[in-house]
Amino acid sequence: MCGIFAIIKNAPDREASLRQVVETGLERIRHRGPDGSDVWIDADRSVGFGHVRLAIVDLETGAQPMSLEDEITIIFNGEIYNYIELRRELGVESFRTSSDTEVILRAYREWGEDCVQRLRGMFAFLIWDPRKQAVFFARDRFGIKPLYWHKSTDGSVYFSSEIKGLLPFLSRREVDAHALSDYFSFQFCLGEKTLLDGVRQVLPAHCGWVGPDTNVKISRYWEVHYNLDFDHTDKYFIERIQALADESASLHMRADVEVGAYVSGGVDSSLLAILGSGHRTTANFRIFNGKFLEGDAFDESRYAQSVADDHGMELYVASITEQDFVDTISKVIYHLDSPIAGPGAFPQYMVSKLASQHLKVVLGGQGGDEIFGGYARYLIAYFEQCIAGAIDGSLHNGHFVVTYESIIPNLTTLRAYKPLMKEFWSAGLFEAKDQRYFRLINRANTIEPMLRPGVIKREQAFEEFRQIFWGENVGHESYFDLMTHFDFKTLLPALLQVEDRMSMAHGLESRVPFLDHPLVELAATAPANVKFLNGELKRWVREAFADKLPKAIRNRQDKMGFPVPLNMWLKRGGAARDLIGDIFSSQKARTRPYLRDGVSLDTILDSQSIYGRNLWALLSLELWHQQFVD
Repeated sequence: MCGIFAIIKNAPDREASLRQVVETGLERIRHRGPDGSDVWIDADRSVGFGHVRLAIVDLETGAQPMSLEDEITIIFNGEIYNYIELRRELGVESFRTSSDTEVILRAYREWGEDCVQRLRGMFAFLIWDPRKQAVFFARDRFGIKPLYWHKSTDGSVYFSSEIKGLLPFLSRREVDAHALSDYFSFQFCLGEKTLLDGVRQVLPAHCGWVGPDTNVKISRYWEVHYNLDFDHTDKYFIERIQALADESASLHMRADVEVGAYVSGGVDSSLLAILGSGHRTTANFRIFNGKFLEGDAFDESRYAQSVADDHGMELYVASITEQDFVDTISKVIYHLDSPIAGPGAFPQYMVSKLASQHLKVVLGGQGGDEIFGGYARYLIAYFEQCIAGAIDGSLHNGHFVVTYESIIPNLTTLRAYKPLMKEFWSAGLFEAKDQRYFRLINRANTIEPMLRPGVIKREQAFEEFRQIFWGENVGHESYFDLMTHFDFKTLLPALLQVEDRMSMAHGLESRVPFLDHPLVELAATAPANVKFLNGELKRWVREAFADKLPKAIRNRQDKMGFPVPLNMWLKRGGAARDLIGDIFSSQKARTRPYLRDGVSLDTILDSQSIYGRNLWALLSLELWHQQFVD
């Protein structure tokens, strides 16, 4: 786990000049690799690679940039979990190190760009190939590890693990208007857009080339296909998920340092901690949780304690306070690179800080909600479909049966989502699937009154949404697959950005075993009546691992992510309100071009529920503006 930076020029430069550029970029991302750094310049002085290292595998000889004897050179961020098997396939005797970095290099030399098909893990890397005088780059299938790029006016191409590494090389810093519209609509950007005009991300499951002309060519190398398997039984899918999840946990425990886990108190993180601990090499297994002191609604540590008690783990809990928010919120936004996803990034930052004081690698549960169907909004959308089907008499048609009768016992899951349901059903009842799901996830409705007309580009946002929602790789009959597929392609990369940045802010590596492509491909083939029978969220995961999960977690119906009492702090007054009042009272904050005249902190607070996100969206955007644009 590391940070990488590169420059590719279309003409030779002075070595000292290239080295200075790389060092400047690396300085902005040095927190990603506190264990060492180095710079490499190619013989023709047109390519510069830089690397900062967090040593996890092959602590002694795994330094980068790394070159083979034929001068093929790599910079790599991530972990390849099947590197031992690939070493054997490529011939162990040819290796000089025991690192997964050298495995990628030799896999590239053996299979060319098809090497990415052999890799099982999380990665972003660039390889200089002197035979082609070109740079090959790739990002993992799910976007676990980040990679951004920018092409300057002089034709130079820059790559960086984080946007902040590119800032010194932008000729201007302006907000991308279409990306800003995405942000207000979804709290993340669709496609390769970022909030900074001219900065793009390499999309998950994409790779590409930069040749001597510095033209950037990018293509997709992998896709998840929802080719549904109606031939196998429920028992088959349960047995397969048991085997693949345990295999993934075993691979993700490979390290030359101690591995622990985040445990939020939900099914996903608890299960992965349990599976991972079964493959531990140390006497104890440490798990980490965070809680607020504002009551049970903001404290799930008792569920994490049940995991620790049942499986002999050692639990560490970060008690997070309002003062922690005041002291760290600017750092959180700086490390995030761009505002995204929701206020859960703040407590994640605090729990990562605690974990980093004890070890260097943790397992996390990201991906479970999108792969196995864990979000309450899926149940809300299906409930409406059930009502429509009951009225139309089509309730029992097709392979994707979630009946009105069977879904009722699981509706208690929606108890805390009444405000969302009220807004969702305020208009458009029984519209087409895409319109209804767009309404369910679209955050523009509540925040738009605070914005200038035209900031949110509704038609464009909906059209981009539709292109992803109705993807050619997903069947159009299953509403459940359409919803989870959209979130898999959009929300998941946003959440993985939080996972990566909040851990790497403290030099901590976070691994996500649910995002192992054999497991994801299995989940995509399972019909909705396996994954979502009777409207039970994550039903087949709960059944598959019922003997491992504590009963309190297995039967939970009130999991809500990582709720933050931000609005509670602000409404009662105190340090957080004083800080945010000062932030929004500055001249620049009050005159941002996207804000409607006269919008105040009170207006924002009055517009949302205790879990509302309008305040977070505007606050994090303002702090980002101050640090990345101003």
